[in-house]
Order: sequence, then structure tokens, then C-alpha cells
Amino acid sequence: MSDSPTTATRPPLWQPRHWPTFAWLALAMLGARLPWFLQRAIGRGIGWLALHLARSRRHAAEVNIRLCFPGQDEAWRRQLLRDSFDALGVGIFEFARAWWGGIDAIRPRVQIEGLEHLRALQAEGRGVLLVSGHFMTLEMCGRLLCDHVPLAGMYRRYRNPVMEWAVKRGRLRYACAMFANEDIRATVRHLKKGGFLWYAPDQDMRGKDSVFVPFFGMPASTITATHQFARLTGCAVVPYFHRREGGRYLLKIAPPLPDFPTEDAVADTARVNAAIEDMVREAPAQYLWIHRRFKRQPEGRSRFYERKR
Repeated sequence: MSDSPTTATRPPLWQPRHWPTFAWLALAMLGARLPWFLQRAIGRGIGWLALHLARSRRHAAEVNIRLCFPGQDEAWRRQLLRDSFDALGVGIFEFARAWWGGIDAIRPRVQIEGLEHLRALQAEGRGVLLVSGHFMTLEMCGRLLCDHVPLAGMYRRYRNPVMEWAVKRGRLRYACAMFANEDIRATVRHLKKGGFLWYAPDQDMRGKDSVFVPFFGMPASTITATHQFARLTGCAVVPYFHRREGGRYLLKIAPPLPDFPTEDAVADTARVNAAIEDMVREAPAQYLWIHRRFKRQPEGRSRFYERKR
């Protein structure tokens, strides 16, 4: 590791290959300071452009929505697709505002349900794994939750060192620590000491510790880390859902999953997927549908995302 889980080292500015990324970051940081109503308006415009220009991602979203909601008609799925790109565009500004902007104007419009579950676990000194999915509100709601409990996060490292520095630095404005997904020992220590950790295991990580379990009735390659962290640390596994309702945010914290973990990693992982599926059904438009969730199947690489020529 080039730096510790709680620091971020900036790449040298004098290297010209980093200048374009720094320029984009400067623009994003300026955007993070725009009024919220303007961010939402511009974000919807960006979402509209992405819907029409990012064809491969649009195709992935179309496939995912069709596979996950086969019982809905085509008009319903098309509307969900449009709404999801709308949320994607707004979510870009939510990410930027969470990392580099201010949220004082947003705090009065936040509703949190189930905070008592975290308070009770905190009083016990027990570690907590807050399990959620990749919703566009995840960064903003993570920052809002940090107003109430000290929360760390896990993330996948960026190949671009400038993005690695900027995102990590932005998150460490409010998170108590950030662990890359290979920082297993540091993560285990954090949970054993009673720390809180936000975690989203709903993407295909291509890891060796993955199993195929249902997600919306489809086999989905899913990492077993939730089971493993709970087994190694004794932490509580708590489903954590968040969504935006107009200009308001709703954060819902469920009671810890009972009898978790068991001896069966596959069954435990299926329970986690089922919990995330329930979250998606509550706010399907705010879920990140552009990820190729079903690109691998038990028989090998799927053909779901192949495009007809």
C-alpha cells in the first residue's frame, strides 16, 4: 500500500499526464458548490445526454432491467430506464457535493429511521457492517449518516492516482477511515474494535471467494465477504437503505440480521442479496443499473450484454 487507510497522498502536480484529471476535478469541485436546485437541473441534463450518448451503458441498463423485471411491460421498463439515467446525472452532483461541497442546507431535510439499532450496538461495543447496494445516493447519505455515527467505508482503488487521491481525500472529510478492498486485515481490525463499516457487495468483483446466488431470480456472482467478515469479527450485519425523495433524503436502518453468520456461506450470501433486492424494489430508479451484474453465469461468461449488429 502506498498510504495508510486514513490518509491520501496527492500525486505531484508537475507531471503533465495528471493535468487533465486535475482540470476535471477543479470543474467538479466548482460544481459541488452550486446551489442544490441548479445541481439537480444540470444533473438531469447530464443524465439525458448519457442516456443518448453512452450507448454501451444504456444497453447494459436495458438488459439488467429486462432480466430483473420480466413481468413488467415494455413501457414501464422504458420509463424506469429514463428515470435511472435522470438519477444518475443528479447522483454525479450528489457525489461531488458529498466529497467537496457543503450540506448544511440539506441536513434539515433528512429523515433517519432505525438509528436506535446502531446506538444499541455502539453501546455494546460491537462492530457493525452496514450492508447496502450501489444506489446513486450512497455517497450523500453516507456523509449524512456520519453526522450520527463514526462510519468507515470500503472502496475499489482507482487506477488513476489523481482520482485515487481526490476521492479518498473527499471521503475522509467525513468518514473516519477508508479501506481499499484488498485491505482485509485493516478492515477486520476495525470491526473487531467495534468500528462501523459501510459495505456494498452487490457487484461482480471477480474474486475467488464468489458464489452464484439469486438476485431478482437470476444467478449473480456475489462475493462472500459479508459472511466472512461476520465470521471473523463477530460483527452485526445491518441492512442499510437510502433514497432521495424530491429534495429530501430517507435513511432506513434495519435491525441486525438474526442468526448471521451461519456455517453456510452460500445461504448467508443469498440472504444479503435478498435484502439488497428489497431495497432496489423500494427505489428502482436510483439503483446503478449500468453495471453488468449478470456478465458471468454458472456455465461461464454470459451473452446477455452482446449487442446485435
